[in-house]
Order: sequence, then structure tokens, then C-alpha cells
Amino acid sequence: MTALDGSPYQGYLYAYPHKTAYRPLRPRPALRDVWAGERRDGLFLYLHLPFCEMRCGFCNLFTRANPPAEQVTRYLAQLGTQADRVADALGAADYARIAVGGGTPTYLTAAELTALFDLLTRFGARPGAVPTAVETSPATATADRIAVLAERGTTRISMGVQSFLDTEARAAGRPQRREEVERALTVIRSSGIGTVNLDLIYGIAGQTARTWAQSLAAALSWQPEELFLYPLYVRPLTGLGRRSVPLLSAPGSRPPAPHAEHRVPPPAGDDADPEWDAHRLALYRQGRDTLRAAGYRQLSMRHFRRADLPDPDGPDYSCQDDGMVGLGCGARSYTTDLHYSFDYAVGIGQVRAIIEDYLRRPAGDFDVAEVGFALDGVEQRRRWLVKSLLRADGFAPAGYRERFGAPVEEDFAGLTTLVERGWAELGPDRVVLTDAGLERSDAIGPWLVSGPVRAAMAGYAWR
Repeated sequence: MTALDGSPYQGYLYAYPHKTAYRPLRPRPALRDVWAGERRDGLFLYLHLPFCEMRCGFCNLFTRANPPAEQVTRYLAQLGTQADRVADALGAADYARIAVGGGTPTYLTAAELTALFDLLTRFGARPGAVPTAVETSPATATADRIAVLAERGTTRISMGVQSFLDTEARAAGRPQRREEVERALTVIRSSGIGTVNLDLIYGIAGQTARTWAQSLAAALSWQPEELFLYPLYVRPLTGLGRRSVPLLSAPGSRPPAPHAEHRVPPPAGDDADPEWDAHRLALYRQGRDTLRAAGYRQLSMRHFRRADLPDPDGPDYSCQDDGMVGLGCGARSYTTDLHYSFDYAVGIGQVRAIIEDYLRRPAGDFDVAEVGFALDGVEQRRRWLVKSLLRADGFAPAGYRERFGAPVEEDFAGLTTLVERGWAELGPDRVVLTDAGLERSDAIGPWLVSGPVRAAMAGYAWR
């Protein structure tokens, strides 16, 4: 039995390697040296704000709920210091895309958001002149905040709704009311921001095919340009993780409810719950088929875009090829052979400690890389493959050969395993996952993780 025979929900590889594989860099390399041989055009700029109005039960992002106002003020000031030092280290650079995430950037007041966009401009980015995405939440998508985003050139706004049913939102650890969601969507739609993305979650305790259909229909009534459908994961140190642990304290124990849709989900990585896996897989297929029938094109297991529209933001950012510059204590940066950031944690106490550490840093600390993972040639190949294969359109073998000087099937003979299972097609012009493979992206991705990265992730002490 291999990892491919286990749960289809083993892990979401939104980045490779995951931050749990990062370790302190000693000595800390200077950013001038890290970026010395890198291209400086077509970069991605990611700015991270680690604050929210609430910590959702499923959330394992690096964020703090309801920080003191003075901490937000100090954070924005320190962000400016970091931006100045990073800009000086990089020299002339051109940014093709901008994303502001977190956390919830619209936790900031309208005045603070204005200051944040001023910082982006001073850094050398061009909000509005290039695709600019900002994340929001129903509670913080107020008219004055959204007006700032629109005025300063935001081209895409993403809101995590998770469920349009109040009971399901509460079950996911997100106490919100549908009327609040509808109010926020009215504000966003009236702002004129061209691309609206909505996030929904399937696999919530109590969710059925009928209630999932209701949420999908409610989302589609707003005709969002994009939708992300996320399977629920219950991760260590999250609200749902703490709620689930007592029910699973004994080996093989199960929550008492008789049906998967009524269970308190087990922590992520527990692949011994085939009923919950089957339930999530059925809901995924229902969501996928609903969106396809409604005129959406599938871009990945999670990502769907309206097929009747040209790409509203220009071509997708290709993290296989392009560098990324991160600003903020939770942001990561990518060069060809080094990924780096500050420390990472999920637990409330550790997150607060890392934020405070960031705020106390002398300016010179932003001239160096603190925590990271060095990618040798083998890991660079693997990262490119992972991030390419999990896209619905796959990749051209010629692109891999041109980049790395060898056929992909020579470097990764194991891909034939996916073909034998009917999960992938390896043609001369395209390598692509089938529908059966795409729905198992969260098993195929972890299966492709290298031994060294797997060991580093396993050695991470969750805190």
C-alpha cells in the first residue's frame, strides 16, 4: 500500500515545500546576495497582514484575532521599515502582480488601508496598473474600506464565505449570519472591482448534499468571476482541532454520530475515516459538476473561473517560474534556490510572540533572510512538477525538458503509476491529471513530496 491508497485528503500543497520544512538559516544570508543572480522583472509581491476580527475554527493561518490598536499601528510602521530595507536590497525591480492577504487586510480601517496602499506605491509596486488582489471577510467588507480598495486600483477581491447557511458557518467555527454575507456582497458588487472570488468549504459537520447545493446556489446567484471549493481539514492547534481531539483520544475511536455528515471531523492526517473521506469526495464531485454546468472552467481541484469571461486579471501568476517577494512577518519569499520567511506557528501564544518579535526587530534584521529552505536542483525539479501537475491544464513535457535538460519521465518515472491508475495522461504534448486524478490532488501532492522535505515537515514541532 502506498500513500496513493490512503485518504484522498492528506494535505493541500499550496506551496512546496511547506513552511513546516523551513529551519533557521545560520548564518543569515544577506538579501542582496540571495537575490544577486535572480531576475527582477515579473515578480510577485505578497504583503501579509496577520490580523482578523475572529479566528475561524478551521484556520491554521498565521494570524491573530482582535489585536490591540497600538499593535496594528506598530505593525504598519514596522512594515514600512521592512519595505524600505527590502527595496534597497533588491534594487530595481518590477512587479507583475500584487496580493494583500493575511489574516484579513480589511481588518484595517479605511485610513489604515490608504496608508497600506501608499506603502505599496512607495515600495515600487503599482496597484491597479498590475493585477492587485485583496482578501476580505463579511464582517470587514464595509463600504468605506471597499471604497479605498476600489479607488486604489484593486482588481480582485476574495471573500471567505465558507457556507451561506448560518448553522454550518457556526459548525465550522465561524459565527456569521447570511444577512451579513449578503450585505458585504452588495457592497463589493457595487464597488466596481472587476473580479470577485468566493471561498466555500465542504465537509462541515452537519452538511449534506442538500445544504451544499443551497450554498452553491446562493454563491452562484452573485455570479462571481471565481470560486474556490475547499475540503474541510481539521489541523493541529486550530479551534476544530481542539474540539475534535477528545473524541479521538483512543486509537480507533470515532465520534458518536452515525453518519459522516453529522460527525465532528477528525484531525487532518487521520486517514482511518473512510466514511468522512467518501462524504467529502461526493460533495466535491457535486460542487465540481454544479459549477461546470453553470459555465465555470476548472483550473485546479479547488479553483473555478467563469468560462464566459476573459481572464479578468491577465495570465495566472506562475509560481513555478516567477520570483516572489514577501513583506510582513507571515509572508514568504521565493528565489530559485531559497525560500525564506520569518518563523511560523499556529497556536495563539506562539503567533503573538512571533508578531511581537517582528515588531521589536532592528531595521538591519530586514536585510537578511531569517528562516528558510534551500532548494537544490532535485528539489527545484520536484517543486516545478508538483505546482504544474496539480493544475487542471497540466504542463507541456517540452517545457520541463527546456528548463531542466531532461525528459520529465526520466526524472520522475513514478508518474507512470498515476497513468496505470487512470489518474493521469502522459502525452507527447501534455501531461495532465484526469478527473479521477484531479479529485485526488491532496493525495498526489503529498505523494510527490521528497524524502528530505517529508522528514523536515515531520520534524516540525507544532506550536
